[in-house]
Amino acid sequence: MAAAEAAAEIVREIAAVGAADLAAAAEPLRADCLRLARKVSLLSHLVAEVAEAGAGDGDAEAADSWLRELVRAMQAARRFVELGRAPARPSGASDQDAICNNVAVQFKFVTWQLQTVLASLPQNCFQISDEVQEEVDLVRAQLRREMEKKGDVDVNIFSKFHDILALHVSTVGSQSEQSHGQPDTPQMENLCNGHLELQNIIILVSEISGVPKSDAERITSQLIEGLENMRVTDSKKPVSVSQSSDETKGSPETHKKSDTVAIPEDFRCPISLELMRDPVIVSTGQTYERAFIQRWIDCGNRTCPKTQLKLQNLTLTPNYVLRSLILQWCEEKGIEPPTRSKNDGAYLEVGGERVAIETLVRNLSSSSLDERKSAAAEIRSLAKKSTDNRILLAESGAISALVKLLSSKDLKTQEHAVTALLNLSIYDQNKELIVVAGAIVPIIQVLRKGGMEARENAAAAIFSLSLIDDNKITIGSTPGAIEALVELLQSGSPRGRKDAATALFNLCIYQANKVRAVRAGILAPLIQMLQDSSRNGAIDEALTILSVLVSHHECKVAIAKAHAIPFLIDLLRSSQARNKENAAAILLALCKKDAENLACIGRLGAQIPLTELSKTGTDRAKRKATSLLEHLSKLQVL
Repeated sequence: MAAAEAAAEIVREIAAVGAADLAAAAEPLRADCLRLARKVSLLSHLVAEVAEAGAGDGDAEAADSWLRELVRAMQAARRFVELGRAPARPSGASDQDAICNNVAVQFKFVTWQLQTVLASLPQNCFQISDEVQEEVDLVRAQLRREMEKKGDVDVNIFSKFHDILALHVSTVGSQSEQSHGQPDTPQMENLCNGHLELQNIIILVSEISGVPKSDAERITSQLIEGLENMRVTDSKKPVSVSQSSDETKGSPETHKKSDTVAIPEDFRCPISLELMRDPVIVSTGQTYERAFIQRWIDCGNRTCPKTQLKLQNLTLTPNYVLRSLILQWCEEKGIEPPTRSKNDGAYLEVGGERVAIETLVRNLSSSSLDERKSAAAEIRSLAKKSTDNRILLAESGAISALVKLLSSKDLKTQEHAVTALLNLSIYDQNKELIVVAGAIVPIIQVLRKGGMEARENAAAAIFSLSLIDDNKITIGSTPGAIEALVELLQSGSPRGRKDAATALFNLCIYQANKVRAVRAGILAPLIQMLQDSSRNGAIDEALTILSVLVSHHECKVAIAKAHAIPFLIDLLRSSQARNKENAAAILLALCKKDAENLACIGRLGAQIPLTELSKTGTDRAKRKATSLLEHLSKLQVL
């Protein structure tokens, strides 16, 4: 499935972006790009499963349509990240305010588009595992909250723009497109008069969507007409500016009517940004949803999330007045009152009581091997189900007990323990707790000597933990960590090699780990992967890792000595467009300020494929190929 592979390539490219790549970007663009890259990196497992499994027994047309939408959303995300990689332009204070506002609009659109496409994932079309579905749900929630932080741009504008753009894409070049075409300029100016803010939004959204300026002007006029019609036919209905299609599709309770009604800010929990059902007051006088503020406190926090003031006590006083107002408001608007959802305290699988989880955790330390194994297996399953389970298990001491089980001589117990830690690590705060509990060394031992499934999940756990920058340093400096991943990359199962490649790529974003990986022997399996045409993702994975390594001088020298250049040139001649692009980028990095490497690619006949690539490749590939050709030309002159 070409679209799935295209989405996977974009995910890997965005995930590769680190703080160093965005050093020139001003705030808030830099922070937004980093947060977006981190969230997109969590979707690597989704696109990998879609690409590998393909469509199931579901509607093939629906699957193709969803994949096209996913690629469009990923392309917009990539364009936004590219804004952060471009040199910042000098600007005055007033210009800076405008730039910040523009960034906020574009970031909100990108997050809206991503979370909307994730919300519409057709479950019947793809074989998505429970673990990956849980990651998707987590990313959706994070994206929705990011979007809501960026002000009050009406998401109906985004939705309408998206619909018009989809129609434009499907009818480009058709007779109907040509007959309706561009509206006359006077008509467009009349429509846009008094809509300067809307015009600006559409220009910004068009830019991040890759829409030409001429098309953006036509879309603006269509959008204004559509919104005017909506006002006429829907003038008596308040339109929500803070809810998206993600919420309406994902929540049966709100789907009925709340998707068309603006929820008063005072009725929203400051943590979840959702309508409160059990509001409580903390000592600072702020009101929160009970479940969310209790979770905040249970995680060891002793400050008010909104005011950052220290909590004088941990008493949660029911806010009966607000609760009554919320119920009254729901009745007036014809909305079903909020009720406790199945995911609140979602440890219902173990009887709905915290005591049951605590019993399971105690059984991890039982003198009976069977009890330990059974408890680890059940905790592995629970940690896969929901964020609430992960929080409760961590609070009950499961992490330290599971770390001890990593040293078990029983391979199945060991597998359950490392997989449970992997599942627990999906929740960001648990990542830190797992590292603090001393899990890295025993996870590395499992990676070296465990059963194959345990080794695969150990590599996946390292990837998950390394999503936090500090953990990249901790893991990389742990003796034997990178060596064990390189060994799995060399001789593991197909899934094991993929997990190892993902973990190594993420670790090598940190500069010092690049040298460690090269010294651990990573180049030998990477060169082998460049030749492995039987495995679709192998070449792409190898190129992605090499593109990170080549930025370090010692690694650059080692890559050239490993005779990678001939294989990279071969990829220029016969590989997929994305691989040609990456191969050209790596060759350019190898040849900059290195006449010997430049002469080498000249002797190996790189000029012909580079010339072809400079004419027919992607925009990035054209730039890299052109630059290489210029260097070769200068070398010949000398």
